[in-house]
Amino acid sequence: MKLADFHIGLEFVASAGFRWRCTDVGTRTILAVQLDRDNPDWYQGPPYIAKEVVFDEKDIERCHLTNADALEAAIDKHKTAGHSGYPAEAVRRMMEARHAHRYPHEGVLRFDRRRPDGEILHPYAGRKEGSAWIVDLYLPFQNTYDVMAEQDFIALPRASDQDIRWRAAQLRSA
Repeated sequence: MKLADFHIGLEFVASAGFRWRCTDVGTRTILAVQLDRDNPDWYQGPPYIAKEVVFDEKDIERCHLTNADALEAAIDKHKTAGHSGYPAEAVRRMMEARHAHRYPHEGVLRFDRRRPDGEILHPYAGRKEGSAWIVDLYLPFQNTYDVMAEQDFIALPRASDQDIRWRAAQLRSA
């Protein structure tokens, strides 16, 4: 969806198929409450008893009016993305590491980054070593792991869909 699609009261589907109701529309974000309670009194407001959550531009792109729209978009993205996906063992390792350390900079883990050589870096956890924060990385096209200083990682450009397709093409041509 796009920001212009939203209005106060609009119900939509976001991550993992959860239903939400838009409670405010800003210039680049929306606020919404998750519709996860049977009692409608939770949704009287503003202010709301239910927690309002900010959806930024990236979150908004992943919203859909219906579950069917969300499924169709997921199938289309799978057909065109070029991303290699994550093996079960990699997911297990990433989840264990993420839960092993409390990392206060969750926003750092939201976006894959691209190294100057084009390699895609997927951040999955962080930890403090001495006075510096370190980010644990999974390299999906190599099925390997690495680490990088947080400050160096966030200085890299975010990986775009085009970057991911390029990297997938490089792997196929090797």
